[in-house]
Order: sequence, then structure tokens, then C-alpha cells
Amino acid sequence: MPANLNLNCIPQEILEHIALCTVMTKFLGPPAAIIPLLLTNRRLHSFLSASSNPHLYARIFAFKYDVAPVIRRLGPERTSATILSAELQRRCSYLARIRSRSDTKIVQSPAVKYDKKMVSTILWMSYLMMLENDGKNEQQLRDYAEMDVWLTEYWFDPRGASFATISIKIDKWPPNDMPNSLAMWLFWFLLSPDIFKRNNAFRDMTMILQLMALNAHEYPICSPSWTEFMPKARNGYSSPPLIYSETQSLTPPPLALPAILSFLTLVNKLPYITSTPLDFTSTFTISRQGVEWDNEWERCLGLGQTSFHEYRSGAFTPGSIQGAWEGTFTYTEFATYAALLSDTPPPILDQDLAVQHRQTWKLQEYHLLAPVSSLPETEINIVTDGPLSVGDPMQAHLPEGTKFYECPDGIDVRDPAKTHPLFYHKTSYVPAPSTTDEINDDNATFVRDVLVVGEGHSAWGQFSLRGRIRPCDGLVTFLKEYVGGVRGKWLYRGYLVGNIDGNIGGRWRDTTTPPDMSGYEGCFAMSRRQ
Repeated sequence: MPANLNLNCIPQEILEHIALCTVMTKFLGPPAAIIPLLLTNRRLHSFLSASSNPHLYARIFAFKYDVAPVIRRLGPERTSATILSAELQRRCSYLARIRSRSDTKIVQSPAVKYDKKMVSTILWMSYLMMLENDGKNEQQLRDYAEMDVWLTEYWFDPRGASFATISIKIDKWPPNDMPNSLAMWLFWFLLSPDIFKRNNAFRDMTMILQLMALNAHEYPICSPSWTEFMPKARNGYSSPPLIYSETQSLTPPPLALPAILSFLTLVNKLPYITSTPLDFTSTFTISRQGVEWDNEWERCLGLGQTSFHEYRSGAFTPGSIQGAWEGTFTYTEFATYAALLSDTPPPILDQDLAVQHRQTWKLQEYHLLAPVSSLPETEINIVTDGPLSVGDPMQAHLPEGTKFYECPDGIDVRDPAKTHPLFYHKTSYVPAPSTTDEINDDNATFVRDVLVVGEGHSAWGQFSLRGRIRPCDGLVTFLKEYVGGVRGKWLYRGYLVGNIDGNIGGRWRDTTTPPDMSGYEGCFAMSRRQ
């Protein structure tokens, strides 16, 4: 071999290939294997550094993290080599910090102080990674950064940065703020029930989750209020997070829903904490596909805006809640809940046993279709007498006196405020990862309004369900009426979390208390029947 052959003679493209192959020997964690190459000499550093070769680091990013959901939602311009290179460096730094668990507790050590801004940054990054998850992101968060362990300390350690246990000790409710919303959603996304053992610590965990799942007036299920079917305006989050080198107006949904799903998932590992023995064999599913969380991304994006429009947002995919569902609903003793509404401190729920009952639903969606004109995409010209008028929120926003008449392909809906019936099409649509918002191949019409009609049964008897989907965020509201009227009427409000393998979760309440007052409530969760 000639003496003058050395690393300096190797072409840049070969060096890049060597660097990429070296990095790809280890999937988890930062691309530390490239460091020896960067330290070899100045020439290699000039060819392989992030500042001089962002394309190399963009390829490393695509090897270690999921990119397809980002391109689908933000566009290819937000995934340039320079942006992905910067995002890789940012994630490596914060994932290493999560791994060290230096932000999970209020007091770590005399040398480490609690940094609320840093905690918010970490939670936002992790939350958005899970919304973009196609498999790689979760592996980095769970297997490298040990985010699930981080979250367990954050929520349930006596000095946890969520202030949950600290607040309960002084008879206060855990804070209902933005960091805790992000942290509770992450807890649900990363929840693996089987890793927890049935011990006192696990019992304490479920009790903390129960506080947030059952206390409806401290932890609302949605924002804006469920009483508004067409909300006009809201205040977006004042400090938008950084996402791929740009700030984005995003607001996470409230923490109540993931708290309910987590509580009802974990409580089935401890049947002795309920006063009704459980025989609940179905498990709530937690999807690992990025497309599964497209609706959650749209909901988060919509909540970050200062106003809503009246047309259906991407937070709900038509057809996605159609089918058979099974799950549970809970209730507490009425006297206990009345005391809760009188500002009784958290121990009142710790001492009470939440009773669970199984229930089954069979749901059918009906869609009011409207034609789309040839106007620009930003404008939609609707030529239709609709949609259905907005009714009392205690009647699932259906106008009083509305009648449904079944037809072969749908239902005729008689609205007292309309001069003639509205026809809602019956759908056999089943969501799939490749589907889009529209249900028509020619894209000539869009779904203007969604009604849901169904039936079901529980230990309390047979019941009917009638409901409506709120356009701006996909809030599902049902009026549940037991056959014969013996068990009365109950109002269910909640969301489909996820799409293909989603779960419907939320709260029910009595229908006799005015909507502007706190009523008697419980929670529920349903998974698709297998």
C-alpha cells in the first residue's frame, strides 16, 4: 500500500457513508459513535460536523426518529436538512436530561433546583414525539430516556414535580395546569399496566388518578365547555412550544380524559378497591402508530387557536366511533359526591369506593353531507338547508321535539325549526391508516354534521343512545335513556382518543341539574369490541 494513503485521501461521500454506518450500529440514544470520527482530525471534522454537513445529521434523525407524520402535518418544508439536524441535537440533549431524571422532583439535591420552564419544554417535546410516533419515537422515549419512569416519579413521588402528593397532604387538589396536562397525556400514551405490582405504592397511584378522574368540577373534561356546541372564541396558549425550529400555537387537551383512561385501566388490576367485583376481560388499547394520533394533533392545534369555525375540524374522523364497544362506568355514593361539590378536601374520595359496572354500546353514525363549490380552498360554499339546529346541551345538543325516521340509506331528521326534513346518510365507513377526512372518492361533498344513534345494556338494563359530534374538537355527547324510564336519563360527554384502535372516554352526569351548575357525575371508558 502506498505510504501516502490515509484518511485524508478518502472522498467526502465515502466518509459520510462510514459515519452513517457507524451510527446505525446503535439505534437508541444519541449518535455517540460519530464522535471519534469528528475528533480524528480537522479535515474529517469539517466534512462531518453538524454545521458543515446538516444532510448527514438529517439522515441520522430519520434513522432514529419518525418523520412521516411530521411531513404529513407540517409539510416537507419543515423537514429540511438544517431543521432536522437542529432537531436531532435538541432531542439528544433533552432525552439525556430525561434519562438523568433531574427534573422529576421539587428538590433533587442542594445543587439541582427545580426549573419549571425546563420541565414544560421537556414535556412538550415528549408529548409531540408521541403524537408523531410510528414506533421509533416511543422506543427512544421509553427504552433510552426511560420516560415512563420519569413520569411515575413526576406524578407519584412524595416530592414529585406535579405537586400531586404534596397538594393532597395539605388537603389541596393536584394542580390542573398545562405541564400536568402534558404529563398526564404522556402517562396514558406510555402506560403499560402489566409492569405495575399490586402493592401499597400501586394503590396510592390509583387513588391519585381517581381524584382527577372523578372530580368533575376541579378537572373539566373539555375546553371550551361541553355546554357550547358552537364556541366562538377562546384564549390560546400564551407560550407556544418550539416544534421543528418554529413556534406553533398548540394547547394540550385537559388532563381529565387521560386520567380517566389511566385510572380505569389500572383499577382493574386491583378489583378489591371497588365494592363491585369485576369480570372485565377487555383491555383499553394504546396504539403505537403515528396516524392513530392525527385527530389528537388536530385537537391540540385547534385548541391553540383564538377562534373556532362552524365546520368540522380534523379532530374527528367520520365513521370512527361506529360499531360495537364495551367498557365500564363508575359512580360514587350520592352523599359523598354532594360533599365533594361543597369543597370537601381530597380525602373524601380516598375514603370512598368507586363502584364500577360494565356496559356495551352498539353505535351507528349518520352524516349530513354538503356539496363543496369550486371556490378557493379557503372558502366553502354550502348549498343545503342545515345542519340541524343547536339544542339544549342537556339533550345532547339535539333540538327539543326532534324526530328520527329510519330510511334504507339513512334517517330523515325532523327539526321543528326547519321547514322540511334533513337527510343524514348512514355510513358503513371504517377508518383505516390511509384514509383522509373525506368519505367520498370524488371529494365533491364533505361531512357537515354527525349524529350518532345506538343502543346498549348494562347491569341497570337496556338503554338507547342519541348523540352529536361537536364540529370544532370532536366532543361526543350522548343522551342515554334506559328503557321503561326506571333508571332515568344520563348525559355522556367525552372523546374518541385515537382512531383505529381508539378508546372512548369521558364523564356522565345527571340530566336534572342545570348545565351551568355542577351536577352528579361519574366517569366511563369504552374500547372497541374484539
